[in-house]
Amino acid sequence: MGPAAGGGNVRGATRLVAVATVLAVAGMSAACGAGTADPPVTAQSGGATHDGHGQGAPPPPSPTPPRAGERFVTLKMPQPYAPVAPNGGTDEYRCFLVDPGLSTQAYLTGSQFLPQNADIVHHAIFFQIPPAGAAEARELDEGTPGEGWQCFGDSGVNGDAWVAHWAPGADEVLLDEGLGYEMPAGSQLVMQVHYNLLATGGKSGSTDQSSIRLRLADATTAMTPLATMQAPAPVELPCTAQESGPLCDRDAAIKDVTRRFGQDVGSSAADLLQWCSQGKPAPGSTQHCDHPMEGAATIYATAGHMHLLGRAITIELNPGTTGAQTLLDVPQYNFDDQAIRPLATPVKIKKGDVLRVTCTHDAGLRKMLPQLQSLPPRYVVWGDGTADEMCLGLLIGTPS
Repeated sequence: MGPAAGGGNVRGATRLVAVATVLAVAGMSAACGAGTADPPVTAQSGGATHDGHGQGAPPPPSPTPPRAGERFVTLKMPQPYAPVAPNGGTDEYRCFLVDPGLSTQAYLTGSQFLPQNADIVHHAIFFQIPPAGAAEARELDEGTPGEGWQCFGDSGVNGDAWVAHWAPGADEVLLDEGLGYEMPAGSQLVMQVHYNLLATGGKSGSTDQSSIRLRLADATTAMTPLATMQAPAPVELPCTAQESGPLCDRDAAIKDVTRRFGQDVGSSAADLLQWCSQGKPAPGSTQHCDHPMEGAATIYATAGHMHLLGRAITIELNPGTTGAQTLLDVPQYNFDDQAIRPLATPVKIKKGDVLRVTCTHDAGLRKMLPQLQSLPPRYVVWGDGTADEMCLGLLIGTPS
């Protein structure tokens, strides 16, 4: 979920994926097609080895000491969980309800995710659940056998708001003083973990009990509330000329995504095309989507997310105009380095400005990557699995 114009939260009728929603994001609606100041956000990189694909995790670095008015709160999954991928897939998304114990208003000013079993943790997202949604979250948790609940898409709770995430290459995120995500008294957190089980063919091979270290500040100091804004683009990557097989057919590939993850995720390819190119697929390695802004915002940091076939990702402001700016440029995408990129100077975006997200993927990597070599070739569309793909621009800022 993302913040709508005016700072509220909306829930899209269709959830795109765990890390992207219908474009009710910071007042953005989609109309798409084929002397430096101190940075306001510090993202410490964890190196170039992807800990979520069987490489083993180095010890996390020590966090920056708490600043005045801050405290650390560490939250852990209630019990170890043994993931099992459903429907013959190799990925599971599981949500766990954790309670930060807030009796008064606070602000989340930083976080550090601590994957306990980094061999199977692909990424994690944390959603703030407002007090009014806490009962719904508890009902989901208590009504599902075992720990947590399955949650392809978002958390499944109305009114959720993305406040933290982890992907390979990211360790502690420290926001500049005076910036933070609102955490009302009585609010909860949902820890959504994407488990990658390619190594075991989707079967349960081990358990995980990950945790997160929150940096919380009380509300006695004036704070500027932040929001994570999400801007996706389509993925329409055909098989290479050397590949063949039933899943090289686009319709068959979409049916396979739907079988593994359900209709909400399976409809993502069609939804993105409708928003981004009038519903017409244009197969190719590079795709983009333009997002006209319906409201103003100030952007402090950016990030990009793709999966293993990703080659490059950019986020541009007002492309093709005299005032064009590049907010994110990753010409050699590395899945193992998805840390947040702070902007040297915050960028103000006006109503009517256009944000363009562009991604390049390479189907030829399928034969080069051990994780994918045993899988049948496929026409790749947007999907939740490690072997599927995404094209997502993330912007951390303050909607006006």
